[in-house]
Amino acid sequence: MSTFAAAVARGKNGWTASELDLTGLADIDEVVDALRDVEPDADVALLFVESDDQYLAIVRLDEGEDLRVFGSDSAFVEESRIGAVLLGEIEVPPALEIDELTSGTEEEDADSPSPDPDADPVGDADLLNDLGINAKKLLALCGQEGMLPSDVTAEICQRIGCGDEVEELREA
Repeated sequence: MSTFAAAVARGKNGWTASELDLTGLADIDEVVDALRDVEPDADVALLFVESDDQYLAIVRLDEGEDLRVFGSDSAFVEESRIGAVLLGEIEVPPALEIDELTSGTEEEDADSPSPDPDADPVGDADLLNDLGINAKKLLALCGQEGMLPSDVTAEICQRIGCGDEVEELREA
């Protein structure tokens, strides 16, 4: 599987980004340590892991301690060792109900795509809420037909203010 892992961290001087090599990391604790090393004093650090133009995992670390994880599809755990490392320990909730999170009486965002009902996201879809991307928007981005994980990462990073830094990593 081809994998791209971009870590972004927001510190006193704004966002910094680094590409991480996850191949030798054995468990989520080692991933967290690698993410902490990007910017040790960051108030928020995010890791975007894209695999084979199919799967996206997002790991969030607040102030070096509070870990939250989201995966675009639970199949990533079975398909990849990295997927198992990142998403294998998610217990509650075991799976997100897209219908529950995307339906409701609130007004639809004009630019919100419709989610794919066959997707099986796992983890904390609210992990980017305070950065301006609610669970509904995240699930819709991940489930939109034709959207690759790299597209979802680029969209999220543009919205939270670190799009240029991540694009530089891709082009390097």
